[in-house]
Amino acid sequence: MVADMSYSTVSAVIDSWEEIRRLPQYEEKTGVSLFKKLFELEPESKAIFGFSKTADVERELSKAPRFIKHAKYFIQMIDKALGMLGPDIELLTEILLDLGAKHVGYGVKPEYFPSMGRALIHAVKEQLGDRFTDEMKDAWVEVYGALSYDMIRAQKIKR
Repeated sequence: MVADMSYSTVSAVIDSWEEIRRLPQYEEKTGVSLFKKLFELEPESKAIFGFSKTADVERELSKAPRFIKHAKYFIQMIDKALGMLGPDIELLTEILLDLGAKHVGYGVKPEYFPSMGRALIHAVKEQLGDRFTDEMKDAWVEVYGALSYDMIRAQKIKR
């Protein structure tokens, strides 16, 4: 699935990601924004991080060191995945399959992936502001769909 993406799609995503990487504290800001949106869309996903589904994101979660560390780590993983689009595509597919299988044990459900995609696009748009275009959004939707496809496939096999 990942191998089927066009050069222009991948290039649009990588170029926009490079803009984000130049922002101060991009890992924390983008990661926290992403997970705040995910928790708004899927409140029960807070339990994966050891928080109750009624935990207040602004007051509790966004200030918890463990949460911030994971938010930054997730952005680092996105960074690595985007860096592997192209020459390391087979390796990336293997890594995504492995990650998908591991996430079953963490309590991640396949149903969370569409919401995670919306949260990721929300975070990218929030970081880029007016520079985020409809074409860029379409590219991100396609790339996220391809990346998450392998993780979801692995989850379904593991269950």
